[in-house]
Amino acid sequence: MIKLQLFFFAAILCVSFQVASAQNDCDGNRYRFMSAFESFDVTLDVVYGNAINSTGLNQNLVVDIYEPFGDSNQSRPLIILAHGGFFLGGDNDNADVLSLCQDLTRMGYVVASITYRLGLDNFFDISNSLVRSVWRGYHDGKAAVRYFRKTEAEEGNPWGIDPDRIMMGGVSAGAFLGLHLAYVDEVSEIPEQVDQTAPGMAGGLEGESGNPGYSSEVLGVINVAGALKTADYISEGDVPLVSVHGTADGTVPFGSDWITLSGFPIAEVDGSSIIHAAAEENGVSSCFTILEGADHVAHVGDANAYFQTLGTIASVTSSWVCDGYEPLCGAYEYNAVDVQEWLQKLDGNVRIFPTLINGTSPIQVQWLNGNTEINPWSIFDATGKLVSSGVWMPGQNEIPVIGLSAGMHLLRFTNSADASKFWVQ
Repeated sequence: MIKLQLFFFAAILCVSFQVASAQNDCDGNRYRFMSAFESFDVTLDVVYGNAINSTGLNQNLVVDIYEPFGDSNQSRPLIILAHGGFFLGGDNDNADVLSLCQDLTRMGYVVASITYRLGLDNFFDISNSLVRSVWRGYHDGKAAVRYFRKTEAEEGNPWGIDPDRIMMGGVSAGAFLGLHLAYVDEVSEIPEQVDQTAPGMAGGLEGESGNPGYSSEVLGVINVAGALKTADYISEGDVPLVSVHGTADGTVPFGSDWITLSGFPIAEVDGSSIIHAAAEENGVSSCFTILEGADHVAHVGDANAYFQTLGTIASVTSSWVCDGYEPLCGAYEYNAVDVQEWLQKLDGNVRIFPTLINGTSPIQVQWLNGNTEINPWSIFDATGKLVSSGVWMPGQNEIPVIGLSAGMHLLRFTNSADASKFWVQ
């Protein structure tokens, strides 16, 4: 009996220590400000599952995993993000998720950007086929959540995650995936278009994309320009939600409307404003930042929309993972989380994104002081060699990077002390 009592005491002590350790990383800076870490490491194309895709072939499911560089914490909250692309295209290094992955990692999170099964299984029945595509992504997202819990339990926690602090979400189609994963939680809610005897569709709510035996529950869901088939999926006791959506979104409706493909109506859905209202009606915590007049995924290419999106996510997710953090939800979220303060600390009055350039997409520039002066710029490589130059004009927000070699570079503006590092893949 004494041994048994000691065993239970040790077990309770162990659990208490783990909970305390998880909360000890909430220092008021981490998980809310990018000044927590200067850079990050990324491990590409880690296989997290396998499933039969819309063409009937087996497909490996992969994830890029971002970790704060130099971080000693081995019990970190995890954010899993899924890219957009109408379930027809896209990849896990899409512009719609890449900068968010990088900047959230600098805040101290482990961030996982997943691929999932794409494609329609019947182009002559697109509406019903799209429902099945969402269902495949739903299953793949659940497998991704289970993958990290499995590696924590069975493989020595190689990614240093806290299995009790896992969040899921995405952008556009990826937000569809995250929302349905969080709120479709009854067998009766499985869409009638899903034939569970068909290859790649079986497994009920959990699916067969990999890592069975572990929970696919999440702490909260991140929705950037997404929608639900119906907001009726949301019910009392569901996990909290954070959303960002433009009022002029012509791809995924802000309210209740039809999604169209090449002008043809495909499916009627409930967008973020309806989802937010349903959450509040059911007592589910919901933060909603409205981007007035903004089109679909406005955070790609619009610095102001990007920092509102980033700030909204960080202010809310940090409150989910840290008991002492208050969720700061409003119309201009990157001010609410003191982004301007740490931007000035890092880069003076200029902020660029992304800082990891994949391909030839230009760098986006935001001046925090509303700069209206002509300002020559120069780009130097890691050896200090001048490799590109030009002149920034008022109203311009892009710096070209075509022709730059791989590696670290420095962007400097001649008329100020502002300089920013970025990397070319």
